[in-house]
Amino acid sequence: MGSDSLKNPLLLNDEVEPGFVKTPSLLKSSLKWGLKAVIWVVFIAWIALIFMYPGEFGKQLVDGIIHTTRGSVFGISGSLFLAFSAPILLVAILAVAHLIVSGEDVFEKKSLKKPGFRLWTFPVIVDGPFGVVSAAELIGIVLFVVFIVWAMYAYTLRNLRLLVEFDIPMPTRDIPFEHATRYHVWLGHLTMMLFTLHGLFYVIGWAMKGTLVKELLEWKRVGIANLPGVISLLAGLFMWVTSLHPVRKDYFELFFYTHQLYVVFVVFLALHVGDFVFSIVTGAIFIFMLDRFLRFCQSRKTIDILSAKCLPCGTVELVLSKPASLRYNALSFIFLQVRELSWLQWHPFSVSSSPLDGKHHLAILIKVLGKWTESLRDSILNMSETDPPKVTKKTITASVEGPYGHESPYHLMYENLILVAGGIGISPFLAIISDILHHEIPLLSTVDMGSICPFFSEKVSLEINVYVTRESEPSLEEGKVHVASNSSCPFSGQSMSPLVGTGNNVWSGLYFIISTVGFIVLMALLRIFYIIPYDVSTWWYLGLLFIICMVASVVIFGGVVIGLWHLWEKRVSAKVDDQDNDRITVESPQRNETVADKDLTKNNLESSTMIQYGSRPDFKEIFASTSRKWGNADAGVIVCGPPTLQSSVAKEIRSHNMRQCHDTIFHFNSHSFDL
Repeated sequence: MGSDSLKNPLLLNDEVEPGFVKTPSLLKSSLKWGLKAVIWVVFIAWIALIFMYPGEFGKQLVDGIIHTTRGSVFGISGSLFLAFSAPILLVAILAVAHLIVSGEDVFEKKSLKKPGFRLWTFPVIVDGPFGVVSAAELIGIVLFVVFIVWAMYAYTLRNLRLLVEFDIPMPTRDIPFEHATRYHVWLGHLTMMLFTLHGLFYVIGWAMKGTLVKELLEWKRVGIANLPGVISLLAGLFMWVTSLHPVRKDYFELFFYTHQLYVVFVVFLALHVGDFVFSIVTGAIFIFMLDRFLRFCQSRKTIDILSAKCLPCGTVELVLSKPASLRYNALSFIFLQVRELSWLQWHPFSVSSSPLDGKHHLAILIKVLGKWTESLRDSILNMSETDPPKVTKKTITASVEGPYGHESPYHLMYENLILVAGGIGISPFLAIISDILHHEIPLLSTVDMGSICPFFSEKVSLEINVYVTRESEPSLEEGKVHVASNSSCPFSGQSMSPLVGTGNNVWSGLYFIISTVGFIVLMALLRIFYIIPYDVSTWWYLGLLFIICMVASVVIFGGVVIGLWHLWEKRVSAKVDDQDNDRITVESPQRNETVADKDLTKNNLESSTMIQYGSRPDFKEIFASTSRKWGNADAGVIVCGPPTLQSSVAKEIRSHNMRQCHDTIFHFNSHSFDL
């Protein structure tokens, strides 16, 4: 590439197709903004109530809600549910409506006249126990800590003999999965710390009174039942200890299996506090149940592996069958299970194919690092076509959860983009680059690249820098072509289920709404025909009935919707298959290229690629030189790699953005996570 290549943005304005930026109608825009406004009003009112509740004014407000609604069939538990859990469910329902109204219009390309800072992409803390923390995340952490301190202070003043237990779910938005995982870890540590202190203070008090054993084994009929609380706390402690980084890193299976104790933790928590207190956190737990059941239904299905390939670099490529109706984007990932290797292990992998590469397949790259991936590679090699015909070949049976990830392809929102990958972190960037090319050249998915755009490198300004840190010079085999080991798998006509991830918003909305309505109906029927007539007042039993109603509503009402959804998807897939005969063909945008076209493409990529051995990237120089060439503009930076790489990039972005306010503003985005 020429020396001026970096002066042009990755996506050139005058080359972008007219339909790339979707402009919704006035009615559609009004509905979207109206729904968004109502969501914010409900969310802010809910947060305000939570913040005020520890104080006298908040307590009086909640008491007023209880006094106004306690005459309903749901009683006081229903009043608390209305105050603390109903707003979460209402926000979720409105969010579903917003997704349905938005449809395919989930992003707009950024074309700001003047670059500016954004709270979600400006790194503030780059080192420490929290990893890379953006300005928005730091604000959330500070507010949450302030609330914890204020709540503990207010509750202590209200009753000096104990610290009241509480649990506040964090707000949800269009958050990438890796960020949601981090928030789960943070809140898990905080929750278990508070629960442990809660139990420890009681143990100390009972020991001082000499009634420790009696109190620990007490299971009251009316009031808090101590023994279920002890069981719940022990289950939580097992999950907490095995989730610590040293244990999780060296004994992942122990961490994974122990984490399934969340069922014991939640059930015995309900028995401990009864429906009266449990109704406060019902909303968040109910949404979690809906998600788990949907994922369970999707992951029961086995799918076709269209192709399996062992690459010479120690990487496995799998191409999986998917229905045309399942949508995902280049930033998505899936959880993969191979039953021949383990019935319990699910491993996350980023997609390496663009959704525009083909509507019937999805590809992933897997780095061979541990026992599970080594076993997968060996299984694929044993399926090689070079095996003797009489030898029985092994088969692999895959199941998939997902796709998950960011709802909108934010890599398309920037005209200028820097991708920083470490090791197998290159996998999602292959999908991103392919996605960008497809959006630049709309027909690329059906016609070969050479016939549409022989000089595609002139349309997209692309520069690739490779740093080989573990070698000081090229290997002797540099330039030699290594043939990958290919294996084919028998087809059964099965593709992954579109129930999870970026599937059909209408059906997923119906699943959520009908399950929620079913839960309310079941609770009403239970109270009308059983609890009230028979004067059931045992706290732990009411908590158990509450849990049973939640599970039953998800399985019965949600199960009916999932069944109808599945039948509808089969009908749609059959219709699509009738119109498209390449059902089990792995589409390739370059399948019709001539030798000359391939040579041209290869030469273009080679000319834009620089390989450096024995050195690490100097991010300070990279961002400084890029800023000088791009000038006053916004630029997205996406990092996929180990935490040290993320910290190095975030640190330089923070430093550069604070120094150079009138040059390029870099926006930090991470695309990696640690389970």
